[in-house]
Amino acid sequence: MKTKILAILVAGSLLISSGCSNFLDQVPDDVLTVDDIFQSKTYVDKYLAQIYANIPNELSQRQSEQFSGPWTAGSDEAKYTWDFNYANNLNKSTWATTDGTVSNLWNNFYKSIRNATDFIDKIDGANEAEVNAAMKSRYKAEARALRAMYYFWLVRIYGPVPLVNTVLPVDAPLDEVLLPRSSFDECINFIVTELDQAYVDLPIKPVSDQYGRITQGMVKAFKVEALMLSASPLFNGNTDMAGLANKDGKQLINQTYDVNRWKSAADAAKEFLDLFVPNTYDLYVQTDPDPFMQAYLSTKNVMSTEWNKEWIFARPKSMNRSQYDKTPKHVGYTSDVQGAGALGVTQKMVDAYFMKNGRSIGDQGSDYQLTGSSDFKAPFDVKARSTYNQWINREPRFYVGVTYNRSYWLNQGSNTSEVITVMELSGNSGRKQSTSDVSPTGYIVRKNVVANSNDRGGVQLRLGQIYLDYAEALNEYAPGNADILKYLNLIRQRAGIPLYGSADGQIPVPDGQAAMRTAIRKERQIELAFENARYFDCRRWKTAANEFSGEIYGMNMFADGNAFYEKTLIETRVFRQRDYLWPIPNDEILKDELMVQNPGW
Repeated sequence: MKTKILAILVAGSLLISSGCSNFLDQVPDDVLTVDDIFQSKTYVDKYLAQIYANIPNELSQRQSEQFSGPWTAGSDEAKYTWDFNYANNLNKSTWATTDGTVSNLWNNFYKSIRNATDFIDKIDGANEAEVNAAMKSRYKAEARALRAMYYFWLVRIYGPVPLVNTVLPVDAPLDEVLLPRSSFDECINFIVTELDQAYVDLPIKPVSDQYGRITQGMVKAFKVEALMLSASPLFNGNTDMAGLANKDGKQLINQTYDVNRWKSAADAAKEFLDLFVPNTYDLYVQTDPDPFMQAYLSTKNVMSTEWNKEWIFARPKSMNRSQYDKTPKHVGYTSDVQGAGALGVTQKMVDAYFMKNGRSIGDQGSDYQLTGSSDFKAPFDVKARSTYNQWINREPRFYVGVTYNRSYWLNQGSNTSEVITVMELSGNSGRKQSTSDVSPTGYIVRKNVVANSNDRGGVQLRLGQIYLDYAEALNEYAPGNADILKYLNLIRQRAGIPLYGSADGQIPVPDGQAAMRTAIRKERQIELAFENARYFDCRRWKTAANEFSGEIYGMNMFADGNAFYEKTLIETRVFRQRDYLWPIPNDEILKDELMVQNPGW
């Protein structure tokens, strides 16, 4: 009997940019059999599109829809005002194995893994008149790479998972359906092997400018990310996970630290750089005669200039929910500049940014001022205006990342008077205007706000992260290697701040492996702020228990005038040892007697 496939071909799930409107743009009118699908290129394309469909949309952080997770506000970078955002559950450690968000990501990633496996198994039998041999090879490679990517997203959230790479019939015997978890190393080895195999049949650049489709650069970059995860303390000799074993006693996380894992990650990053930089990818730079303004524009627009040369992996046509979340309330102005402003930056993240002179705010000679105000012209402003001294003369990336009180708004819209964001109690974006659509901290995330809020490409992996990956992996494996300082300084150079070891001697090179580790981690915190890296970085480093728990501060949202600037406790967060890994959904534990739960759950 022919297998029937219902509603797997959904045009609304397209992940391809407007440059390829002919790719997967129709829905079939009737139920299709497997034979029907692989007789038609149109239907083959639609099936492949459905495998792409569950790629996370990281511009949709407020809810777990679109398969994104609560990564930004679930870290120490930010907080949502809205209680329904799942990050609040994480920050209180009140989440549970039965929560819908816990199962949503698991189920949808495995759904695409199953579809990818089915596609890989059947594409070679597609109608030659419709899908030629070259197309079959490329399509299979795309599906293979996507399957590996979905496994990567699973293991960085849940840890080791079952590797299911056959499509089981509905009448399969129980011993084929019930599967134990594979070890973490088996998962990583599978991901890396699949990515390497897919690489051979993929193009260097998107075919016919169909941005978002898998390329060679994407798979090599995801290989780096998988190996970085494998080398990191959470999964490399983590004795805290000694109890995570299958029911037959099989250890799921290795218990012996292996420094060579860092070498594998460094080698993969170096391979990527040698293959693709600068011809395919390069750091994005927007030139300007003013060096400070050039750094500001470069670090701002690298996120918003779609498909620029730094983007490696992005989700096209992402539902841009975050635009509203990052746009202040602005009561009294036109609707084109009004939002909720409910995604607030924490004081800790504000304080993490360097000063203009490249020093941390607590360093001697940083010129940081704790109190008072001064006239200061921010790079996004048209004139100087009175600004709280803590926010003046900061590095360019600060002005990219943070909307602070009484700052000039990025998009003036159709207003005839200046749009200035005022978050004091009685201000246009203060608590007297709304207790819901308001910043919880007195700051609002500003990064990746664009003039047009329509659906757009959402970058999820860019070259700057690979530079920092390479520096980190080298420092762990071969401290003192010259490339560590080189690639760390390339990030600082584009950011417009003095380099470590610069000729004037103002910023000395971090002395030793531990000091360099601290410098690299801080650079990641700033460069990749609000890009969903911090949540996973602190987990893989096993620093989340310190970084994500404890008191979270902001401004005094219940005051006007100078009282607003008093550092105020917003909440006290809880992070338990169990929170390093998401729990396996309870339904999976109940269905599969061989499935073991993560520690602490």
